[in-house]
Amino acid sequence: MTDKELLREAKGDPVFAEDLLRIAHTALPYEELKEKKILVTGATGLVGQAVVRALLTIARECGVPLTVCALCRDREKTAALYKELLERPELIPVYGDVRNAEIPDDTDIIIHAASPTASRFFVAKPVETMEIAIGGTKNMLEQARKTGAEMVYISSMEAFGVTDPEKDRIREEDLGFIDLTSVRSCYPESKRVCELLCASYYHEYGVKAVSARLAQTFGAGVDVSEGRVFAQFAKSAMAGEDIVLHTKGESWGNYCYTADAVTGIFTILLKGEPGTAYTVVNPSTSIRIRDMAELAAEKLSGGRSSVVFDIPEDSLKFGYAPDVKIKLSADRLMGLGWQPQVDLPEMYERLAASFRHQTGH
Repeated sequence: MTDKELLREAKGDPVFAEDLLRIAHTALPYEELKEKKILVTGATGLVGQAVVRALLTIARECGVPLTVCALCRDREKTAALYKELLERPELIPVYGDVRNAEIPDDTDIIIHAASPTASRFFVAKPVETMEIAIGGTKNMLEQARKTGAEMVYISSMEAFGVTDPEKDRIREEDLGFIDLTSVRSCYPESKRVCELLCASYYHEYGVKAVSARLAQTFGAGVDVSEGRVFAQFAKSAMAGEDIVLHTKGESWGNYCYTADAVTGIFTILLKGEPGTAYTVVNPSTSIRIRDMAELAAEKLSGGRSSVVFDIPEDSLKFGYAPDVKIKLSADRLMGLGWQPQVDLPEMYERLAASFRHQTGH
């Protein structure tokens, strides 16, 4: 039986609760977090929220006293997401804009996960996308410089750009082309700038900043209202509806289960080299979008769903990234001892189980 406190940490989701327990019992030196004050930005987003909840579980399960400061913009959303957890003395909500927020002077660690994530937003608001990414990251680095905190910056696989399709595996240094005439490029180019800011602050000011370059991340704990492609595929298949693709689906995706991504972030925090970027990906998940749609239909629909194509003449409005063939390597992170545990079929099975719990179906 899952205990009540763990269920609160897991939003009442027993599938997510299993993941939080696994994170807490991963062989990492969590004792190094003892008495640390850890600020998590973007604490209402998917990754930030998972990190906050995992830290609370580690504190309780492993007997590691720590404090989590959750930087959020929206008080109502924060209250709705964290509910009774806000009564825990080790969780302190901090409200403000990541671009100008000041953090507690005794902050020891910053996990900077605040970022826009919707492609439509990138296209509609490219200037704001860059301002939030670059301005927010610079502010957090300045705060780290002031307080002496270490920092993990949550970057994205989109920082790779369009890489060489002939390469079997793409490593951190294998950056490709980004089209600077396309406003959609505001996101990947900003991620590159932010990674460079982290390396520069380490080089010039000694700020111990490191980048976690995340693949597309999903799994238990994702809210059923999520609108990104992986969730749309799951919800369509679970409802027995066709999965509709608005591109040919030739672009390759690379993925990482949410719990694996969190252990990757903690591995980078506790073992990573400052000024360095680490790719957080399960290498077995490299797959074309159309093939992933087929996988979701097969796994979740009971044979009721098919993959169909409805490609608009003007696909720019959807904000899709350019087609790329990319298979990411996790060798650098695995060199620190990290190993992903959940492959893509199980990612979808656990996501679907989590969705069923949320909807009661």
